[in-house]
Amino acid sequence: MKSIINRNLMLLIASLAFLTVAISCQKENNNPDDNQVDIYAYKKFFSFADFRRTLDTIAAISNEDLRLEMMDSFWDSLKINKQIPFVFNDSVAFLYKGTATSIKWAGDFNSWNPDYGNFTGVKVGKSDVWIVVKTFPVDARLDYKIVKNGSWILDPANTFRQYSGFGPNSELRMSQWVFPEETILIEGANRGTLSDNILIESIPQNLGYSLNYKVYTPFGYDDLQDLPVVYVTDGHEYADDKLGAMLIVMDNLIHQAIIKPIIAVFIDPREPGNNSHNRRMTEYIENIKFANFVADELVTTIDANYKTNSSPENRAILGTSLGGWNSAFLGFNRSETFHLIGIHSPAFGEDIIRAYSNAEKLPLKIFMSTGVIFDTEVRAREMKIVFQSKQYPLHYIEVNEGHSWGNWRALIDEPLIFFFPAP
Repeated sequence: MKSIINRNLMLLIASLAFLTVAISCQKENNNPDDNQVDIYAYKKFFSFADFRRTLDTIAAISNEDLRLEMMDSFWDSLKINKQIPFVFNDSVAFLYKGTATSIKWAGDFNSWNPDYGNFTGVKVGKSDVWIVVKTFPVDARLDYKIVKNGSWILDPANTFRQYSGFGPNSELRMSQWVFPEETILIEGANRGTLSDNILIESIPQNLGYSLNYKVYTPFGYDDLQDLPVVYVTDGHEYADDKLGAMLIVMDNLIHQAIIKPIIAVFIDPREPGNNSHNRRMTEYIENIKFANFVADELVTTIDANYKTNSSPENRAILGTSLGGWNSAFLGFNRSETFHLIGIHSPAFGEDIIRAYSNAEKLPLKIFMSTGVIFDTEVRAREMKIVFQSKQYPLHYIEVNEGHSWGNWRALIDEPLIFFFPAP
């Protein structure tokens, strides 16, 4: 038995010696673009068990200098090949290398609770590598952070990032997840124009305070007319290339003639001049005054100043989370103004589901999506049944993701194509 172990160790040493040379040759040419994968010859793993066996063998080496040298080479190879976390089919090894008293992982997969779901790391053998092994659907994509000694940090070995309204998170990409190419601007695509902030003062009967919004007009706007309009809550995030990337998505879809040229109105829930005061918690939760502001004040202003098609069949409202709840609420209460209802991961309350269930069918066309990993799938599925029972035109999507802009940015093209297909 001892001779077999020694032989395996010698084979591993030889393999990692080659790996070290490969790494040193690659480091100068490593592409910093997170969306590109650097591929070169190194130890190829034919199964998750093969990966784990290799890691465990190195971590068990008793000679400290040899163990450290081989683990460093092994670790560098994983980093350069963007394999931290290590993913094989539906299995994933969350990994951290370094001195610590406690390592945990928190993210979409455990509702951002590091003490839920057994995401506490354990050391591998004699090494300073910490590991947790889990399984997820092969097409899942999830945000996470490492909790090191109680402090939350980005994964230092993982260059994949997904931004949120609170900053960047590390990103787990399972083996069959597909990057949303529509969020990268097509070479040669003509760009639309986004205005600066425009201030509007709501009347006392509605909100009684001022709000900012921005307006996107498509390329060639001067030669266009009768344009459909999509109104977007949390507009400052939908329009951010690191979050919703909606400007890029619209430019690409219009350039490819997949959708009609459209106008987009990005409504900012933050108090003008005070970005730390976000009013979405009061504006989006079944607030008829906000709904009336959008339908009566903002729509009237946009129709008066832009070349819009003012029919409700060409007017959409789009939002995510509480904004998705707001979209459904606005559609229910102001269907004479909005016929197109876009909903990403809706944080529905029971009342809005009951309202649709008890009411006659409205003249609405509805897009709704949700993640199914600690997202809004329970209430979304309840509402889906209601929409289907009323025979609403409905495009419904579930994805193996959480409550994240990584989820929503990949699904912005879907409602736009559903609502505004090119002729």
